[in-house]
Amino acid sequence: MLVLSRQKNEAIMIGDDVEITVVDIRGDRVRLGITAPQSVSVHRKEIYEAIKRENIEASRTKISDLSALDNLIGSREKPGEEDKKDKGKENAGR
Repeated sequence: MLVLSRQKNEAIMIGDDVEITVVDIRGDRVRLGITAPQSVSVHRKEIYEAIKRENIEASRTKISDLSALDNLIGSREKPGEEDKKDKGKENAGR
């Protein structure tokens, strides 16, 4: 781990496009400003870990759960399905 000392309004660069600036220091709290491209996700560590846990849990979804969901959703007519049925009836009479 690289450890750097910075004072208020000083920054560090990570690569060419991520800048971390010390915005404020109050007691034992340090406020950081982060400038990064939109393609780079920036999260507090506890939020990142929660997202990671949720993704792992979602990846454990069983095929049977998805089949049950498909049966539920599949039993409903999809938007536009009635129009297709009506057109089929019209064409059958010609």
